[in-house]
Amino acid sequence: MKRICVDMDEVMADAVAEHLLRYNRDYEEQLTVADLEGKWLWEIVSSDRHGALEAYLRSEDFFESLTVMPQSQRVMQRLQHNYEVFIATAAMEIPTSFAQKFRWLEKHFPFIPPSHIVYCGDKGILKADYLIDDNPRQLQRFQGTGILYSSPHNAKVKGFKRVKNWLEVEQMFLG
Repeated sequence: MKRICVDMDEVMADAVAEHLLRYNRDYEEQLTVADLEGKWLWEIVSSDRHGALEAYLRSEDFFESLTVMPQSQRVMQRLQHNYEVFIATAAMEIPTSFAQKFRWLEKHFPFIPPSHIVYCGDKGILKADYLIDDNPRQLQRFQGTGILYSSPHNAKVKGFKRVKNWLEVEQMFLG
């Protein structure tokens, strides 16, 4: 059976929306997803506010507060009938996120067994046929087929198969 690894943040969970919500609330601004076209939030926020962005990520509730990407639960459940599905999240970048991410997955994706959740830094270590990820850096070292999940920051990235949403993931893998 072929194996698919799926990133969590910005693929299954909408971290950008939560970041924008907190930033706009705290700084009384109106940044939108459109403002991020081709850029990371860190690139459009003044450097004196980067500490706040980091603090959001390290807060006790950031990752548990994330909204589920539309259709991801249904499609992930369907994928499990034809593929071995693993969650591969770069939790090492924010070590305080481990427990939150686990609880979030347990709540929203209870059909994914804990043995199929991989916390890693460099996803080049993964042995799978496919990796669905929003971060091109993670796809570059991956040995299988990398699939770029569209996110504002990667809008201008080329060189990878791309999906815009979970309906496109479903079409790609399940026809």
